[in-house]
Amino acid sequence: MFKKVLQRYLITAIFSIIPLNFTKMAMTKYHVLGVMSGTSLDGIDLAELFFTFSETEGWNFEFGNTETVAYSEEWKASLRTAISQSEYVLKTLNEAYTVYLAEVISTFIQKNLIENLDAVCSHGHTVLHRPDEGITLQIGNLPKLADLVNQTVVCDFRIADVAFGGQGAPLVPIGDRLLFNEYDYCLNLGGFANCSFEADGKRIAYDICPVNIVLNTRSEMLGLPFDDKGMIAKSGGFNLMLSEALGALPYYKEQPPKSLGLEWVQANIQPLLDKTSMDVKDQLRTLTDHFADQIGRQFKKRSTVLVTGGGAYNQYLLKQITCDKEIEIVIPSPQLIEYKEALIFGLLGVLKMRDEVNCLASVTGAKNDHSSGVIYN
Repeated sequence: MFKKVLQRYLITAIFSIIPLNFTKMAMTKYHVLGVMSGTSLDGIDLAELFFTFSETEGWNFEFGNTETVAYSEEWKASLRTAISQSEYVLKTLNEAYTVYLAEVISTFIQKNLIENLDAVCSHGHTVLHRPDEGITLQIGNLPKLADLVNQTVVCDFRIADVAFGGQGAPLVPIGDRLLFNEYDYCLNLGGFANCSFEADGKRIAYDICPVNIVLNTRSEMLGLPFDDKGMIAKSGGFNLMLSEALGALPYYKEQPPKSLGLEWVQANIQPLLDKTSMDVKDQLRTLTDHFADQIGRQFKKRSTVLVTGGGAYNQYLLKQITCDKEIEIVIPSPQLIEYKEALIFGLLGVLKMRDEVNCLASVTGAKNDHSSGVIYN
């Protein structure tokens, strides 16, 4: 199934890098809805966005209404186990999730009396990501989403990049370049930690290590959705043996472009945790320290680092990242912390509508910079 899906979208991917003058939009202002669901399963992030573009100032943005709709336990279970399901079950799940996503989007639009949207720009939810095998699948990106929400929809941003030989991730760095270039690094602490920065005129970005996709599952073992401010980890004990085993994982020695997915966590992190009889608090302490060490290694001295994603609230994690490092951590407004990915997927959708590059080969390893995604009217 997945090879056929990729072949179907490869045609879209090829045409997306050919100038299509009849689709060019002369607009300088855009009103869109950015929609994002991350691997940490916190919920569906929705952000009403206003973008403006000028030749002199480039891109600027403002937030409108924002909301995160938490997943039910049933949806969490379905999404968490999707990776091991059959083709038939995944097809059924994709249909059901598209309907559910449409309900969430429509309710948000109606509740906030939002009118005159240019598009809904939706990431969907990643259930499979094996780019080395030419496979990536984000559910919730079926064409009927546009019919159900009665809006133009721009979505499925990863599949074309994988068809071009790229990792299909990370996609956020184009937004970092266009919206946040005053910082030396942009660091996202979501399900995975990833960073982006400029080097020799190119944007470089990659996944560093897991974060909340692992920490949250440990916290759930204690009956909590997450480790608030990292206080549980702070109270735990450090285990050198587990730390050394984590540090020896081959991924950390690989050079970018590179990306991570749930499959990697299940194959590399989970077996190490299954072997240990450590208290959960000690696991959280050791994991948090390990992730902080891997993240802190990425930054040059005296650099500024913009931090977003749920991990920006993890005070213990941030303290460990900056330990003995001469870097300035910049924590923005809560709205930007929580909705930066929805913001940038909104921008990716706008760039797609303008037939402009929204996916960088220097980041993903694809053959070309290209305009990724599909548009449903």
